[in-house]
Formats: sequence, structure tokens, C-alpha cells
Amino acid sequence: MRSPVLSLTWHLAKSSGRRGLQSRLLAAGAAAVGAFVMLVMIAATLGSGTRADRTAWRTPEPAKHGTAVQALATTFVRHEPVTVVSLAQLPGRAATPAPPGLSTFPKQGQVYVSPALADLLHKLPAKQLADRFPEVTSYGTIGAAGLASPDELVAVVGRAPGDSAVSGAADGGATWFDIGQAARAEISGFSGSQVSLFTASDRTVALLGVVLLAMPVVVLSSAAGRLGAARREQRLAALRLAGATPRQILAMTAVEAAAVGAAGALTGALAHVALLPALAQIPYGIGSWYTGQLWVGPGWFAGVVLAVTALITVSAVSMLRQVATSPLGVAQQANPRRTRLIRLAVFVAVLGYIWTKAGGGQLKNRDLLALLLLFYGAFWLFGPWVVDRLGRVVGRFARRPATLLAARRLSDDPRGSWRTVSGLVLAGFAAGFFSVSTLGTDTAHYQDRVAVVTANAGAARHAAAEARTLLRRAGVTATVTVGRSDDYGNLLGGTPGVIAHVSGGAQAVDTAATALTPLAKSTPPYSRDYAGARDSTATDRIAEVSIATLALSFAVATASAGLTAAANVLDRRRVYGLLRLAGTPLRVLDRARVRETVVPLVVLAGGTTAMGMYGSSRLNKAFGTTINTTGLLELSACTVLGALAMFAAISGSRPLLRKVTADPARTAD
Repeated sequence: MRSPVLSLTWHLAKSSGRRGLQSRLLAAGAAAVGAFVMLVMIAATLGSGTRADRTAWRTPEPAKHGTAVQALATTFVRHEPVTVVSLAQLPGRAATPAPPGLSTFPKQGQVYVSPALADLLHKLPAKQLADRFPEVTSYGTIGAAGLASPDELVAVVGRAPGDSAVSGAADGGATWFDIGQAARAEISGFSGSQVSLFTASDRTVALLGVVLLAMPVVVLSSAAGRLGAARREQRLAALRLAGATPRQILAMTAVEAAAVGAAGALTGALAHVALLPALAQIPYGIGSWYTGQLWVGPGWFAGVVLAVTALITVSAVSMLRQVATSPLGVAQQANPRRTRLIRLAVFVAVLGYIWTKAGGGQLKNRDLLALLLLFYGAFWLFGPWVVDRLGRVVGRFARRPATLLAARRLSDDPRGSWRTVSGLVLAGFAAGFFSVSTLGTDTAHYQDRVAVVTANAGAARHAAAEARTLLRRAGVTATVTVGRSDDYGNLLGGTPGVIAHVSGGAQAVDTAATALTPLAKSTPPYSRDYAGARDSTATDRIAEVSIATLALSFAVATASAGLTAAANVLDRRRVYGLLRLAGTPLRVLDRARVRETVVPLVVLAGGTTAMGMYGSSRLNKAFGTTINTTGLLELSACTVLGALAMFAAISGSRPLLRKVTADPARTAD
């Protein structure tokens, strides 16, 4: 016998009217937002790995029978890194293949630059940048195959085998800052595996954003499923009383929720594909993206669509289990289960384990990710307990009816209230901590200084006199000193050389670095940007992802709060009707709804954000660094705009509340 599930589901969908269509559109919209956000973060993670792989050829891979010499060097202009790859074909050896992005191996005197560097060479005066490279009539262009980003600044220079840029003096390690920024070796090809310092941490940090955003997407999908199920509750209960089996009831719910979820998730995924050119313009790390780097592939595309669909379906089915098992009790109010103290005990135990594990030594990225997931799970278990206690405390000291009603709702449904703000709690802590953090090598005392490494102390004294002449010719006002070998606190780090104390700001520093290039026999002249590159690269990436994660969490939480507010109005229409019959003004009910979200949002999400900022400021103080004011302003703007968006989303269901309570006698019945 043919199952009536599909025909009944279709009939109920058609007969649900405009309100039913609106609920399905909202649920589909939530699925679209969830799928889009997850695909964006997954694309950033996968794309970061692809970008990093494209930089591996620049670090020379030593070969036993090398055919050419390759030297990697890094210089900075306008605080941006410029990667310089010097290549020299060894005489009497086999021809070396062309590096990625070039059609042939560069000959002596040829200079190839990335498009972004070519633009910068034309914009800036020659004495600030172009004079650092050999003089040529025209520059060659490095193709996309050799670049990680359209905005990357890269130069490939053809040298003679005896040139100082590729000689033994260029063999990295000249200073303690050089690790990852300078290297030299004889090579036979460009199959290196060591990625650039400026892309090495991008994928791991982007993966952190995926982990932090996973739970908000789950919450949003659950809210979407709940909204769809609430409107079907009474009619499915009637069908159950008319003889439909529990399996049929659940199957009907699953079919409708899956259809709505799949349509929404597929729409969000297709929107991600359509917006790839626009998403590629969003900078991360070294700059914007090539569009192809953000394509996640059919596997991830289908996986995200199926995952979001499954979440909405499971949420809708779980919300109707009472309809299937006890249709007469659908309209009854049951005493909610209290959260138990065991949640606090488990949370403390997990924190203790993480503290012990993290303090045991160096951990791999996989282990750190596992600990982060464990902490997230423990926090998810602990959150409802905190909301329950928060509701009790607020209810005890409430002085207004709306606050008292909100507190009672927090205690009656702590899990629902926690789900609304859970994503912001951990995202807020991460953003609060990393956005104001300035941990790492303290380079503040290297401000407006340019250093040149020399072979020995004698060469440094000779270079000091020549440096004064070069700087004077370039029109740079500077004081030149000789670095002492026993002074490890200066820009040379105890290495022989000279230091120019430059007056005139960033442009003068760039001009000084260019003017002193002829003195540099190994590492190019460098400033504080070079000295702090290893630490600042990682901390800057984490700060970027933390702010982006908080912004996306607010976007997801805004959609979730709007859906949850609408679902709560429908779920509590009987309660609201009874309160209206008892004389409660509509504005009190509306204020109670808003405060039900505002209280945990301010106390929990705001509290963890403040905790992150406080912890970061204490660490900054311990290491003698100051707060990152730019990151603080970005965090403040993101928090204010996100909070306003959430309040607007909650207020959007006010007309629904007014309509539901328009006839309180009928609603209560």
C-alpha cells in the first residue's frame, strides 16, 4: 500500500496559507545564512593552504648536484613585506627550469616583479623602492602561478654567480631575525616544501574561525527547524488523534523540514559561488585572493548543504516528539527540567585537564584543535547552568514586571536562552583577547631605525662613514652608530653592523633603506618591521580572524535571535494570551522578550569579551607592551553594530506578538 506521507505533507504545506509560507521562507533563509557562513570560512581555510603552497618555491631546497644558486631575502616598504628571490645559473651545469610564474629562468640583470609590486614601483619615488633593485629598462611580470595573492609584493632578480646577493654571505642566519625571511642554497629546481613566513600560519588561524563559527551555525539551524515545527504542531497532533502513526507524523515533519532546509542551504551555497569574485576582494593576511582559491570543491559544497539540511531536519523532528508520543499533551505546560550542578563539576574537570595537557609541553596543531573542541564542548554543557542561575538571581532582585518575566523565562528555558548567545560567548572571548593583544617581540624601541649587517666590526666602522655619505646624498637626516657585538638589545641583535637613527617618519625610513642597499652584502637593510615579522604575522592573523569571527557570529546570532524570537511567540501564544487576560500590557510582554535576550547577551557575551580584553591587557603589561588601539576600535565598532542588529532582529517579531495576542480569549483557549 502506498504511504500517505508525501501526499499529506504536500496537502498540509499548501493549506498552511501565508503564515505557513512565511515560516518556511524564514527557515530557508536561516539555512541559507548558515550554509553561506560555513562555506566562507571553509573556503578561507582551504584557500589559505593553497596560497601557502604557492610560496614554497621561494625558499631554496638544497640539491646535491645543484645547477643554480637561489637566495631568499625580505625587505619592507610602507610596512609591507617585499619578497626578493635572487637566482644565478651556475656555469657548466645543466639548465635550471623556470620558477613558477616565469616562462624562462631569469638571466643576469633581468628583474621580474608581481603586478602589485610593479604598481608600487611606479607610484613611489625611485629612491624609496626602485633603487633597491638592479636598474633595468623594463620589468618582467611574475604570473599568478608564482604568487599567493594578487596583492603580494614579490621580485625575482637574475644575478651573476659571484654577486654578493647569492654568495655565501647571503646564507641566512646573519641575524636572529632572519629565520624564515632569508635563506640560500644550490638548487636544481623549485620543489621546496617550506612555505613563506607570511602565509605559514594562515590556514591554522582560519581553522580556528571555523571551529568558533560551527556552533552558532548549529544554533541557527536548530532555530530554523524549531520555527517550522511550531506552526505544524497542532495540525499534526490532530492527525495523530485521527489515527496517524508516530512514524508517519515524524516522517511528515522530516520530509517538510528537509525540503525547506535543502532549498535554503542550496541557495546559500549557490550564493557563495556567485559571490566568489566579491569575496576574493576581502583581504586576509598578505592580501586579497585569486577567485579559484576560494572554490571549496564539490565535496565540501555538497557536505555543507547536507549538514545544514540534516541539522534543520533533526531539530524539527525533535521538537515534535511530544506530538508523536502524547498528542493530548501538546497544549499542556510541563515543569521544565532544572540544570544540575554536575554541569559545573564537568566544566571544572575539563578545564583542569586542558590546563594540565597544555602545560605539559609543545603541542601539535592537531592537539591544540582537539583541546579547543573539548573546551567548546564543556562550555556548551556549562552555559545553560549559568543561564539558569542568572535567571534566578535576576528574578530575586527584579523591580519591574518585564524584568521579572524575563528572569522566569531564563530559568524555565535556560537551554534555549543559552543557544541564542552561545556563539557570541566564545567568539567574544577570542576577539576580546586577540584584538587588543600586542604580544611578541617588542620592537617599539626600534622605531625609525634602519640596520645594515656587516662581516665584522672593522667593516662596520668603515660602513658607518659610507652610510653617512649615502644618507646625506639621499636627503635623509639620520644619526649613524656602530652596533656593539655585546649589545643584543639593538636592531642588530649583537651582529656586527651599523644602525641609522632616521628622522622624518615612514617615508624617510624607506628612503634610508634604499640608500643603504649598496652597503648590504647579505641581508638587505631592514627596520623594525623585519625584526618583529615572525611574531606580528601570527598575532595579526589571529586578530583578523577573531574580529571576522565575531562579526560573522553576530550575523548568525542576529538571524538566530530573530528566528528564536518569532518561534517563542508562537510557542508561548497560550501563555501570552493568559497574561493578556490577566491584564498584562502588551508593551510589558514585548520588553520581557527583549530582556530575555539582552540579559544573557550583556552578562555572558559581554562578560567573556571583557575577560578576554582584561587578560590580554595583563599579558601586554607583563611583557611591557601597550594595547592595540586599532584592534580595540574595531572590536568596539563590531560589538556595537552587532548588538544593534540583534535588537532590531528581536524587535522584528513585535507585529507577530501583537497579532497573536489580538484576541487573548481565543489564544488562551
